[in-house]
Amino acid sequence: MRRQVLLYGLLGGLLIAGLRLIEYRWLIIEYSVEIYGGIVAVLFAVLGIWLGARLTGRRPAVVVKEVHIPAPATFTRDDARVSELGLTPRELEILELIAQGLSNREIAERVFVSENTVKTHSSRVFEKLDVRRRTQAVQRGKELRIIP
Repeated sequence: MRRQVLLYGLLGGLLIAGLRLIEYRWLIIEYSVEIYGGIVAVLFAVLGIWLGARLTGRRPAVVVKEVHIPAPATFTRDDARVSELGLTPRELEILELIAQGLSNREIAERVFVSENTVKTHSSRVFEKLDVRRRTQAVQRGKELRIIP
């Protein structure tokens, strides 16, 4: 009885192994190009990294240097220029917030007005500075020393 059970188990195991082998062979035949292409790609990548490290003979160096940045000079607004341009305190505030990179919605939330009011103030600032875009307004404001 024991011999028959062992023989039955052995034949079952061989049958399962044979089915797995057939499944493996079908996998290799069906996807052979992708499998071999992947293997070649990995081999070339490893070879390229090894060869690159071998030919350069050195590792990338990290250079640490101290960079002394001078303290910014204190900003003094040219009030004569502000009055000459006719900028109101609110328009000046909007221009400063534009210079900080805030959107119209963020500016509206910060100064407690509607987004349309911010757009109106912005367009008046653009008119007075004779510019078309926010970046130009900021650049012109800095050139004229009316914003930091």
